[in-house]
Amino acid sequence: MKEKKLHIQDIIKELDILATYGDLQKSIFDIVFDSREIKENSLFFAIQGIQSDGHQYIKQCIDKGAIAIVCEKLPSEIDKNITYIHVKDSNIALGKVASLFFNQPSKKLKLIGVTGTNGKTTIATLLYQLFKKLGYKTGLLSTVENYIDNRVINATHTTPDAIQINKLMNEMVEMGCDYCFMEVSSHAIVQNRIAALDFDAGIFTNITHDHLDYHKTFKEYIRAKKLFFDNLKKEAFTIVNKDDKNGMVMLQNTAAKKYSYSMLEIADYKSKVLEKHFDGTLIKLNQTELWSQLIGDFNVYNLTAIIATAIELGMDKEQVFAQASTLQAVNGRFETIKGEKGNIAIVDYAHTPDALLNILNTINKLKEDNQNIITVVGAGGNRDKSKRPEMAQIAAKNSTQLILTSDNPRNENPEKILDDMEEGLDIIDKKKMLRISNRKEAIKTACRLATKNDIILVAGKGHETYQEINGIKHHFDDKEILRENL
Repeated sequence: MKEKKLHIQDIIKELDILATYGDLQKSIFDIVFDSREIKENSLFFAIQGIQSDGHQYIKQCIDKGAIAIVCEKLPSEIDKNITYIHVKDSNIALGKVASLFFNQPSKKLKLIGVTGTNGKTTIATLLYQLFKKLGYKTGLLSTVENYIDNRVINATHTTPDAIQINKLMNEMVEMGCDYCFMEVSSHAIVQNRIAALDFDAGIFTNITHDHLDYHKTFKEYIRAKKLFFDNLKKEAFTIVNKDDKNGMVMLQNTAAKKYSYSMLEIADYKSKVLEKHFDGTLIKLNQTELWSQLIGDFNVYNLTAIIATAIELGMDKEQVFAQASTLQAVNGRFETIKGEKGNIAIVDYAHTPDALLNILNTINKLKEDNQNIITVVGAGGNRDKSKRPEMAQIAAKNSTQLILTSDNPRNENPEKILDDMEEGLDIIDKKKMLRISNRKEAIKTACRLATKNDIILVAGKGHETYQEINGIKHHFDDKEILRENL
């Protein structure tokens, strides 16, 4: 691969500069924002992070070979051999320079961003699968996995950092990809990780209680999502869920073309459920009927958004419907495992109150009168604590039996997390509750309790194959344990 190089003069043209110091005729051969990854002749971006401030590591980076620094605060001692670029926002600068360094790959792809609280992974992943089936080379950036056509790369964040995003997209371009479907998290929006990306479409799923540990208020969370649509170009288009009360709010200041989807309201793309079963759903979308292997009303919304996006991207309508009917559940999203006694286990990533309620509503609508629902659920440590009692209450009210357990405790005491969850339960709810903080034992107990035809829901971790305890990730897979014990 040809060595990448970028002239400082070209960088300066892209940025809103407050001041520059030093030689502006240099070339840099790498861009870095993590001081541990500094190489010779690199440009270091000093970023004020949540955990640490990159400005503290400027001297260390210079000692390790950085020849230029982008910063919001100039160091007290200026090294005359180093070029300093003083900017208002290092994150925005990083996004712009990362795009430039990798030859502005998002301009060479059709880039579609998916944002919202629930459904992002399913929509982005199924769009990737659909366009592969339609014959296109396609890329995917998601919570579960990143794909460069057929090559899979493990994902570590919902939305990677700006350097990684542009690097992956550049590889997609080099592989001949036409489209990239990308989850866009609220964190990535407000941290400007998507700065300078050229989106051709934006999809809004819904917005519910989540990430308030980071955004502090629901209003700020909504504002973060809305920023994505505010910044879309006029040549782009939006597809928003009209049944979510904030769906149309997202469109208030966007210059992009506006389309809506719905199950309840008049919309450009309206779906209706004709039949629902544990093996699929019969849907009528506008005037066309479609049998889908996806289950639940929430997946009808997802499928409607997927089909609407494909049609607005110019795909043949008949081909879109034909291929959409072959799409299968995404890893860890309402994934079913059948037991020897005729019972069913469902593994789902639901880790917000709304997502958990959607899953349990779906199961309750599909189950027969003699089927019990045993729900195993926890809540993540070091995250939004306010949703813990609400999630426990939702699980209790909509299940026959509730087992409270650990999710990813991280650095919190698992029993304290369960205490917080239990506060949402009344006397009746507590009678149907068990507390088993060991997640493996909790799932094994659910399997022992399940009689013929019962339904076990294991919620919260979905596709994850680890459990994070005291900063260490241990191998853990809900599905493995269920298969061993059903």
